[in-house]
Amino acid sequence: MKTIGLLSDTHGFLDPRVFHHFQTCDEIWHAGDIGSIAVVDQLTAFKPLRAVHGNIDGYDIRQVCPMFLRFRCEAVNVLITHIGGYPGHYSAEGKALLTIEKPDLFVCGHSHILKVQYDEQFKMLTMNPGAAGQYGFHKVQTLLRFVIEGEKIRDLEVIELTSKTHVNE
Repeated sequence: MKTIGLLSDTHGFLDPRVFHHFQTCDEIWHAGDIGSIAVVDQLTAFKPLRAVHGNIDGYDIRQVCPMFLRFRCEAVNVLITHIGGYPGHYSAEGKALLTIEKPDLFVCGHSHILKVQYDEQFKMLTMNPGAAGQYGFHKVQTLLRFVIEGEKIRDLEVIELTSKTHVNE
């Protein structure tokens, strides 16, 4: 059993509340647009990190965070990328990759819109944690926390941080 903390689109700002909400997590997954290698360093020092780079990330982040991550967590095949889309609206690269890789869980970021949806066509769960940073049109910073046990994904929690202008919760 593993508890996962999932975030995306920090854009160089790692809200200190993330550490509180992810304290019980075994791993942290970041779905891109990290924005600063310091964010990677802070998260890695806190918990094991799996991260992909996003379209705004520079060479330093791209050196340590690939565009796609494919791995197994417990008995769940996971695929993470930054620009992937959602059921019925996948990016061209994302759809091609889904056809080849056939994940059980597809994670992406980019839209700044939190969305968790099951895809009947690909028989997989899709997750986008929204945006954890302060840059962008979103009004509330969001995170996801969930448990993977065997082949089950359970206990999904949506964590909404207060308005982007506040840093204390």
